[in-house]
Amino acid sequence: MFEIRIHIIGGSGSGKSYIAALLSDKFRIPHYDLDDIFWDHQSNEYGVKAPEDERDRRLREIIGLDSWIAEGVYGSWVGPSFAAADKIVVLMTPLSVQEERIRKRYEERIAGIVPSRKRETLEGIHSLLAWNKDYNLTKLPNLIGNSGYKDKMILVRDNLDLLELQLM
Repeated sequence: MFEIRIHIIGGSGSGKSYIAALLSDKFRIPHYDLDDIFWDHQSNEYGVKAPEDERDRRLREIIGLDSWIAEGVYGSWVGPSFAAADKIVVLMTPLSVQEERIRKRYEERIAGIVPSRKRETLEGIHSLLAWNKDYNLTKLPNLIGNSGYKDKMILVRDNLDLLELQLM
């Protein structure tokens, strides 16, 4: 195991969790899905945020480690992770692919094919699709263009290309 800190961002369905797991196995370092920290999965409702102090504490614990892969997009909340990261991977998966994955993931979770702690609703999925479109077309380009971390960013169109890149 070697020391590296990687933060992966991209729209919902872009493959963040998938590539984080592959990189985690390749480098033998832990990965963290920031959804598990940001959202309150104990709530009976979908979309309830975890307490802010708890979220912040858990994020600080992760980024205080020598090596990690964090994946998730949460505006300014991930600022400390961006600052601590050696590399920020930006997944530029086509929007149509992301939308297909979001729908498929929802159907598999509802059918019980894929276990999930998330309590998704059809209305929530429609909101997620709208948010994701805005994120990909507006927010992500602005983030890339205005980031103070451009020197750390790796833009990737095919997630599996990351496995071939020298991230060190």
